[in-house]
Amino acid sequence: MPKDFPLMPDQASTISSEVDLLYAFLVGMTLFFVGLIFLMVAIFAIRYRRRSSDEIPRPNFGSLRLEIVWSVIPLLISVGIFIWSASVFFDIQRVPANAMQVYGVGKQWMWKFQHPEGNREINELHVPAGRPVKITLTSEDVIHSFFVPAFRIKQDALPGRYTTTWFQATKPGTYHLFCAEYCGTQHSGMRGSVVVMEPAQYEAWLSGDASGGSMAARGEKLFNQLGCVTCHLPDGSGRCPSLVNVYGKSVKLITGEELVANDEYIRESVLHPNAKIVDAYQPIMPTYQGQVSEEGVLQLIAYIKSISSQVTEGTAAPGTTTPGTALPGATTPGAGTGTGTGTGPTPPGGAGSTNQSTPGGASAPNGINRSGQ
Repeated sequence: MPKDFPLMPDQASTISSEVDLLYAFLVGMTLFFVGLIFLMVAIFAIRYRRRSSDEIPRPNFGSLRLEIVWSVIPLLISVGIFIWSASVFFDIQRVPANAMQVYGVGKQWMWKFQHPEGNREINELHVPAGRPVKITLTSEDVIHSFFVPAFRIKQDALPGRYTTTWFQATKPGTYHLFCAEYCGTQHSGMRGSVVVMEPAQYEAWLSGDASGGSMAARGEKLFNQLGCVTCHLPDGSGRCPSLVNVYGKSVKLITGEELVANDEYIRESVLHPNAKIVDAYQPIMPTYQGQVSEEGVLQLIAYIKSISSQVTEGTAAPGTTTPGTALPGATTPGAGTGTGTGTGPTPPGGAGSTNQSTPGGASAPNGINRSGQ
């Protein structure tokens, strides 16, 4: 094929050769059997043609051996294709433990990316060569699909939930990025580039745009701006549970169900706080849907992750204070206010749920017990 009109895109990731080999095998098998069928049709049409109008063909009662052969061979081929395809699928779906994290948001009609270090991009994604990259995707409006032909990966970005994909680029270069799901009138213009750089060049690029701080720092700033800090005190003495060291932990709901405080749970709690109510707390948190963008939600999640991992490592979490004191902008509750158990994490952005009573069994302040207030 001419250089400017290649039959296949570049093989620029570790999974590309596996996908291409499987694809080539499927195409080859298809061509082989199509050719075999047409050849047999021609042979049978010639050999068993009717030679005269009064010819009576001999009866054919079939062959059990032949029927077994043409049933078993396709079965074995199909099972082999299934096992091979499943192996490639699992390789694509299993994200390596050492993968670097990038967050992507699809929006009519652009791709927006955030790096944990704080770098943000639109319709362009910079990554290092030779390192696995995990991308967490969501959408602000309709279904989009993250498609990089050179990497042989495609993953839908869905509104209201998170999906993930990963790749490991093998050589530096600039590769096409498309939306492979029809998403509106300008769908064809929703394209961008993935720029693969040498590791040293990538580190230089990463450190060259540190304005605004990391995702966690932006999340902490948003956490304070939304007033979440007034309820979610780090020592658990506020009206809502502490979010320190809560990410990845088990959460008990008022229904008795237990779930893990992961990305999806935090996102749902910010945008739909009454969907899952933590045990021993009331559903009084207002929704922040329409006030916090998907990028903002990802920043809040990054902040909660950071104060969880840092506490686990024995260091102070950003924006937290020693037990018994409030975060900046928070009011210090009276002694004994709240249960402070910390077992019922609520989302950032306000009181995901507050304690049912104040000291002495008195009712909470006006408006506190009303859902959505």
